[in-house]
Amino acid sequence: MRVEIDLSTPLHEGGAGGHNRWHPDLEPIARVQPGEEVWVALRDSRDGSLTRESAHASLLETPSVAHPLTGPIWVEGAEPGDVLEIDVLSYETDDFGWTGIWPGSGFLGDLFTEPFLARWELADAVARSEEVPGVAIPGAPFAGVVGVAPSHELFAEALRREGALASTGAEMDQPSAELAAPQWAAEGLRTFPPRENGGNIDVRDLVAGSRLSLTVLVQGALLSVGDLHFAQGDGEVCIAAIETGGAITLRCNLRRNGWKPRFPAWESPGSPAPEGRRYLATTGIPLTDDGSNADMDLNLATRRALIEMLDYLGAEHGLSREQAYTLMSVAVEVRISELVDRPNALVSALLPLDVFED
Repeated sequence: MRVEIDLSTPLHEGGAGGHNRWHPDLEPIARVQPGEEVWVALRDSRDGSLTRESAHASLLETPSVAHPLTGPIWVEGAEPGDVLEIDVLSYETDDFGWTGIWPGSGFLGDLFTEPFLARWELADAVARSEEVPGVAIPGAPFAGVVGVAPSHELFAEALRREGALASTGAEMDQPSAELAAPQWAAEGLRTFPPRENGGNIDVRDLVAGSRLSLTVLVQGALLSVGDLHFAQGDGEVCIAAIETGGAITLRCNLRRNGWKPRFPAWESPGSPAPEGRRYLATTGIPLTDDGSNADMDLNLATRRALIEMLDYLGAEHGLSREQAYTLMSVAVEVRISELVDRPNALVSALLPLDVFED
């Protein structure tokens, strides 16, 4: 099956085939069967507004449309409580990409007061840019945003906890009608921070051959994908990867038994994770034990990821909590996957699956 989109018109100007807000009531643009291979066209994170002709100053004139997503896609038979297992089969990318620094953007934003745009030529599986001369970046394409629709309960909870945090003066994007697509979903959740439904997780390991597991929150799952990257470092520290458009080919399956992750969980085939080993990773965002949202708190995000791993090892491998905690200390790698999408940094805890002998 192919899910085509209208690339001639940006989503916020009425282009068909997608959305840029999370909302439980979005209408699906396609329906797929579990096990069916699906080719999905993807816009770049600024919906084509940056090109080879763009200059540094163009960043200041570019509408903040992130993220234009393709979807939602209805997965037949998906019910709340199921686990949607998304197998990434392949990617295609355009032959042009870009990386932007906006004044004040990213983890070191206080050090950068002027816009800077790197324009990348993507050819022969590497990226090269005249703005960053003498460098060739190997391609490892992945989708930065993959998510299912939030339930009405999660929708309300995310609005509540993020609104409470914003009221303290924390900087973040709150619901807004500006550039919303569809316009009726203007009060929907912004796509910048990752949440329990997935979204902007920016896990660079979601390359071809990987699997992402998301707990289904609404009937049909309502899967959406976007924010294609040709390559990215852990953290995406300046707030942009090598952004590009293209397509993903994926296959969805449903699991009803076993462990069900609260946050996205993923498996990697070993690239760009350490070569030769397959990893299972749990993730976490900065929520306290009572569900309050903190602002980019890596300690809390790590706590959430590790508690998820503790639960996984008990449910899937029958380990006691003491056994699981010991294994985590000697084998699990903790990695910052996303460091800039306020208020939710995302931490991954990676377990090499070859430690199990049976």
